[in-house]
Amino acid sequence: MFVSITTDYRPRINSLSELGIASGSNPIVSLSEFNYKKGKTIYIESEPAEYVYQVRKGAVRTYKLLSDGRRQIGAFHLPGDIFGLENGGVHRFTAEAIIQTTVRLIRRQHLETVAENDAVVWRTLLSLTTNNLQHAEDHMLLLGRKTALERVAAFLHEMDERLTAADVISLPMSRRDIADYLGLTVETVSRAVAQLRTDGVLDFIGNTQREIVILDRQRLASLDLQG
Repeated sequence: MFVSITTDYRPRINSLSELGIASGSNPIVSLSEFNYKKGKTIYIESEPAEYVYQVRKGAVRTYKLLSDGRRQIGAFHLPGDIFGLENGGVHRFTAEAIIQTTVRLIRRQHLETVAENDAVVWRTLLSLTTNNLQHAEDHMLLLGRKTALERVAAFLHEMDERLTAADVISLPMSRRDIADYLGLTVETVSRAVAQLRTDGVLDFIGNTQREIVILDRQRLASLDLQG
């Protein structure tokens, strides 16, 4: 597999804990670390899934291009998240850096070999796979059952849980990314966010509207639960 190295290569480190994976045997592993500029491809749909990845800093989107040319984003991967762990032999989505991003990677075969001999690692990988499946199911329900306002509220509720630092959500993704994740137009996303602001659920810091303060988490959560 070709790994899209776009900037500096960093020396290998030998600790599975660097991926946030606990182990019972403390195995020696080879991890590589690469930097990707904004918009650069990390891997492509249908490419052999030879590596498993973790976001060290930055953010990654995984997506499919539909037959009509539209883009459907399946997930956003944030610092600490592991992605690219496939059930089959190829990647089902394309992965791109949303902003300047640093990614660690390990050969999938090496990780699977470790898991065969370490029950703690095996359980961790099983948990990761289960969580990915649950996220896919939740995303499917979000696209199929919720109104536009409820979809945007659900997204912001998720980001509030994953990104909030000092009560501020700093979104790395654009409105276009959010729209392609929620199956909406950019204009619809903007209207929904504006409605939430009018209703006193959230407010912005600065002019970019990517730094958001949640003012009413109970209301936001109640919208997420509807549909």
